[in-house]
Amino acid sequence: MSEMKAVVNNICKEFGNDRTRLMDIVRGVQEKLGYVPPEAFELIAEKAHTHRVEVESVVSFYAFLSDKKRGKMVIRLCDDIIDRFQGGEDVAKALSKELGIGFGETTEDGKVTLEKTACIGMSDQAPAMMVNDVMVTNLTVEKIPEIIAKLRETEDPQSLVTECGDSNNAHELVRAMVNNNIREGGPVILSNHRRGGGLRKALTQTPEEVIEDVKGAGLRGRGGAGFLTGFKWELTRKAAGTEKFVLCNADEGEPGTFKDRVLLTERPDLMLEGMTVAAYAIGAETGIIYLRAEYAYLRAFLEDVLNRRREDNLLGINILGNEGFNFDVRIQMGAGAYVCGEETSLIKSCEGTRGDPTDRTPFPVVAGYMVSPTAVNNVESYCCAARIMDMGAGWFSSIGTARSAGTKVLSVCGDCDRPGIYEVPFGTKLRDLLQRVGAEDVAAVQVGGPSGQMVGPAQFDQEISFEELATGGAIMIFSNQRDILEVVEAFMEFFVDESCGYCVPCRVGNVLLKSRIARVRNGEGSPDDLAYLHRLGESVKRMSRCGLGQTSPNPVLSTLKNFRPVYNALVRENTTGRLKSFHIMKAVEQASQIADRRSEVFHA
Repeated sequence: MSEMKAVVNNICKEFGNDRTRLMDIVRGVQEKLGYVPPEAFELIAEKAHTHRVEVESVVSFYAFLSDKKRGKMVIRLCDDIIDRFQGGEDVAKALSKELGIGFGETTEDGKVTLEKTACIGMSDQAPAMMVNDVMVTNLTVEKIPEIIAKLRETEDPQSLVTECGDSNNAHELVRAMVNNNIREGGPVILSNHRRGGGLRKALTQTPEEVIEDVKGAGLRGRGGAGFLTGFKWELTRKAAGTEKFVLCNADEGEPGTFKDRVLLTERPDLMLEGMTVAAYAIGAETGIIYLRAEYAYLRAFLEDVLNRRREDNLLGINILGNEGFNFDVRIQMGAGAYVCGEETSLIKSCEGTRGDPTDRTPFPVVAGYMVSPTAVNNVESYCCAARIMDMGAGWFSSIGTARSAGTKVLSVCGDCDRPGIYEVPFGTKLRDLLQRVGAEDVAAVQVGGPSGQMVGPAQFDQEISFEELATGGAIMIFSNQRDILEVVEAFMEFFVDESCGYCVPCRVGNVLLKSRIARVRNGEGSPDDLAYLHRLGESVKRMSRCGLGQTSPNPVLSTLKNFRPVYNALVRENTTGRLKSFHIMKAVEQASQIADRRSEVFHA
């Protein structure tokens, strides 16, 4: 108890006993003790001037936090559909066999805990897993015995990294086996640029002129929704409030997405420059990068980038000699919650609470972080803003289409020869992209991750743009060898797991969608089930509180629209009047166990 108390006291003191830093406090306690003991809840609450229930709610909400003792080394195997199709299920069996435990269990010596987790941003080098914060990529069944043996011998996950990946993945503060897999760079982000060039030009203009340039460039948010960035900044600047904030959403949790991972590794200066431009435009002095827990291996490197910018007066007081322009950035670590990619959830998490989405209005531009006007954009959007200021609004708007200016950085994975990162001008046809990535015999492409849409060959001549095929970045390719409804069921499983549970349509509706898809897959469905799926999907979409629930039915709705023959081939008219999915022996199985005797079915 005395050790725990000392740990809690020291960590709370480190974060100024500040309730809004509760996420950092509980993460710190877990790093020291291996978990957050329930006995520590009251102590943390007392020191941070909050309530015990607030501490408990944070620990229970985030997947990477736990109130139960875990092993010194936690293995989190990625369990998204891409990893499964690349041999992830066989790797899972090999890990379980080698460790002698099942998933969700800890070895008898208390050293290793085995878990499954959602997408960890490594879909271009799957199967992959995390061992604590260390990424282990391109797994095979044959590699598992050696990996476990080395962990047992060294008890150091970093020992698994025998060869570093390319570029900054080999940086002394990163040292990860991760590869960028940049296949094609474009003219905007993955090209040569002048460090600080955009910021210096911005500071020769008024904040209003900077906003007009961003508006004139036609920059739309790169997270998928496509809201006009300049308009967002203008609303934030004009909103009443003495304190304003710039937040960077680096919580790309959408399965199949990993482009922000590469930008954080290779373009962090450009991202921070864009954030600083935004701060100048809206009048903010504080910025926060919300970094997903899966990218914790990049944190030390990003902190070093921040420090170098402070030394060069690109951050801090009177930036570049401009009296009164003060702006600095801190990193807020996430803890494993997909819903925190939604901006109001992200803001709540930055404030130290559960990542529960909030009602809008008011919008974050009016009342966001700390109930103050807040501009939230993602990594790619800030990179684009910096380049616009450097090269000009006309240069940027000349790339792409009339309504989709610039380029889009895409994460391509799945059944193709060259998975990785592609920066393409908006207006690029999907068919052209598939040829460039070496995808043949393609049955379906998931554009925009599970929350996007699945399209078939009839849509391959559409353009990647906000007008036709909008995407936050994920392009997942599935060949004709794949079961489309297996993919749909996996996506619905993901949404069921990641729902915050606040509203009924999302909490219950997604479970019902998943179970009905399973019924159809098992050949137990009727045409009425397809009508049911459509009605329910539309209801969940319309009635859910936040973006997660509003997009979670998309795997069902888009495949019902674009792959109807797949569904039709699996359903049959029910002429018996009996429910095909009902099995009498399954229905009485629990009762048989309680009665400790086998049930019998007698036919008249």
